[in-house]
Amino acid sequence: MKTVKNKTVLITGASSGIGEAFAYELAKKGANLIITARSEDKLKVLASKISKKYNVEVNVFTGDLLKKDTPVKLYNQIKQAGLSVDLLINNAGFGKWVNFLDESIDGYEEMIEININALVKLCYLVLPEMLEKGDCGIINVASTGALQPCPYVATYCASKSFVLNFSEALYGEYYKKGVTITALCPGNTTTGFQAIAKANTKGMSADSSETVAKEAISALLKNKSFKIVGTMNYLQSFLPRLLPRKSVINIVQKMMNDKVNGLKK
Repeated sequence: MKTVKNKTVLITGASSGIGEAFAYELAKKGANLIITARSEDKLKVLASKISKKYNVEVNVFTGDLLKKDTPVKLYNQIKQAGLSVDLLINNAGFGKWVNFLDESIDGYEEMIEININALVKLCYLVLPEMLEKGDCGIINVASTGALQPCPYVATYCASKSFVLNFSEALYGEYYKKGVTITALCPGNTTTGFQAIAKANTKGMSADSSETVAKEAISALLKNKSFKIVGTMNYLQSFLPRLLPRKSVINIVQKMMNDKVNGLKK
């Protein structure tokens, strides 16, 4: 993808955190927006601020991606409004830092529904038109947790491993056909994720949502298949390649056990 100026961008989970940062950064670059999340009030406030500040079009569609039919309903609403998506940012998602059996199976099903199923459905829905137009793109938000097995964050990190591999596979299929798919792998980021995940990130460095959004857009425009945010995160990504897998598991287990179960001591 060569430019986002005058393009129409669909951002999921746009009401806060990285999604909100994407909205501001893309509007600053001249993109028109379609923002979606569950909170209509937050989306409307955000739309008003962005449209006034950057003089771009901002459309609001609310929807709960935990519901299986939401991606199709959202896509149909977009089409009925006469809009066409040039860039999709699959940002919505959540995780939990927890002993595996301390979370309900319903919670894991919801995590998989939004982190994997909704993301796949939205990619499937927008890709045909993108291929017709060319110069389009998709940014799928994965995580540095996608790069190795993560005890105590097992389902979340496994879902993000899916996102990373899925995105790079699609990149291989479509980047020569005018659609760039970039997997974004941020590390610890200052968002509301930590509160929902009950994540103990004390002592951990964190990137801002704005930094993550800027680096993701830059990577997309450079035709990158993935982007790891942060120099230390990038260096740590080599660890699973250098050590036996069991050693990596033991390292992550010790670190995460201190973060998760250390709170219970």
